[in-house]
Amino acid sequence: MTQTVFVAFKCTYSLKNLIIKGQHGTSNILIGESMVNIRHYIPHQNVFVITDSNVDLHQGSKFPPFPCYHVEPGEKSKNLGIVENICRWLLENGANRGSFLVGIGGGVVCDLAGFVASIFMRGIDFGFVATSLLAQVDASVGGKNGVNLDGYKNIIGTFNQPKFVLCDIEALQTLSVEEFSNGFAEIVKHTLISDATMFRYIEENIDEVKKFAPNVLAELVYNSVSTKARIVESDEHEKGERKKLNLGHTWGHAIEKIAGLSHGKSVSIGLEFAARLSTKKGLLSQRDYMRILNVLKELQLPVCHRIDTKPVFKALKCDKKKTGNGVDFILMTGIGEVVIQNMDFEELAEIMEL
Repeated sequence: MTQTVFVAFKCTYSLKNLIIKGQHGTSNILIGESMVNIRHYIPHQNVFVITDSNVDLHQGSKFPPFPCYHVEPGEKSKNLGIVENICRWLLENGANRGSFLVGIGGGVVCDLAGFVASIFMRGIDFGFVATSLLAQVDASVGGKNGVNLDGYKNIIGTFNQPKFVLCDIEALQTLSVEEFSNGFAEIVKHTLISDATMFRYIEENIDEVKKFAPNVLAELVYNSVSTKARIVESDEHEKGERKKLNLGHTWGHAIEKIAGLSHGKSVSIGLEFAARLSTKKGLLSQRDYMRILNVLKELQLPVCHRIDTKPVFKALKCDKKKTGNGVDFILMTGIGEVVIQNMDFEELAEIMEL
């Protein structure tokens, strides 16, 4: 049974905003803004909303009074069939090129809403209200929108920036423990990429993080969004620097497909794999490897999973980051420092003792 955390908190964190200037538009990320203020950010009247049934149950009373399409919660909704259904619904309800689409929910809803908006009538404007920790620190930010194909993550997608992303910290109070874990994995990933100071902050404030202290959460969200915004602005279409955001995801996505674990748990296992691989190659010290493991374990994230690695390796070879007979792996040279290294599948197979 999924354990839900009902934390009766009031976040006193002051509103902060970050700007991502993309090739085709500017995205305004607002950390600490309430979804009740969403109308201040919607520049159109012809507005449509996509959400899921869980978000509607807990947050629906705060929604603006616009037509709303509900999807089932979870990755199973990220497919082309659902995309077609949403596009038909938009047509039936009079949507046009001047319409505005809002995704209110977690990562799945944001991915769907962004993808639909990017292709409907060759593209309409859209924005997000991110209600999960994972969406606030990762899925809603950066302009990646997509759906899965045959279980492979985000194989079909676009790069397109939302007009705005509202990160409502108070919306996090109804999340399950697992949903917090999903977000924590991405937060740790961002610190490992470029922020040793924030990694140390997590180590030193681990008890407050585990208690889901709202102001600590807000600080972690802001830091993660800042890291991602900086990288995305320098490389919107993932030709170089942005590949670093895939730390833990190459192996993690393969684990997610084969083992069916949640995204956060899979990324955590992927982070351990990348750290261990980095240590084996002499790039990362044993001490830093243990610090990474300790933080992941403190946050109740897995660092291993009993599974046959052969099908996982097969799934890895279908990763969208594949290049020729290898795949771009993000390896660590220290906490807060990573490098992009293309690794041959044969080398990986030897390391994995396949």
